[in-house]
Amino acid sequence: MDEKFYVFMETVDERFRSFISEINEYLTENGCKCDIKSQKSGYVVSYVSNSSKRTLAAFISRKTGMKLRIYPEHIQEYQNFLDTLPEKVKKEIKKASICKRLINPNDCNPKCIMGYTFVLDGEQYQKCRYMAFQPTLSEENNPYIKQFLEKELWAGTEG
Repeated sequence: MDEKFYVFMETVDERFRSFISEINEYLTENGCKCDIKSQKSGYVVSYVSNSSKRTLAAFISRKTGMKLRIYPEHIQEYQNFLDTLPEKVKKEIKKASICKRLINPNDCNPKCIMGYTFVLDGEQYQKCRYMAFQPTLSEENNPYIKQFLEKELWAGTEG
């Protein structure tokens, strides 16, 4: 494993180190490259698909704890899964910023990749790709985070 990854792991709450290692292993074994950058809020550890060259997920440090930002390009194929998420995660998704570009393409930076339109608990949402799906690591959330990544990876390969 990359030395930078070990340095990043030193900054991670001990309770989540094995989960982060598991996710790292899972994503790298399934065709993603791990890219680590240092920022003032901490490390950003991104996983980029070797085939599509798109970022699938990124660990980000926040005052509220370690989060995994997920970029679900294929959310339409498994959006029913969102209804199974813990209430706390659903609440975070629902309060995330709307995607201005989906509402009016001239309202945001033209280089910005548009966000996601999806249904959660029977209601349609249009959320920013950088804000919508970033669950905080926790005992309750981690199994769902792993399932989310699995669904996205497999949706991306069927086609």
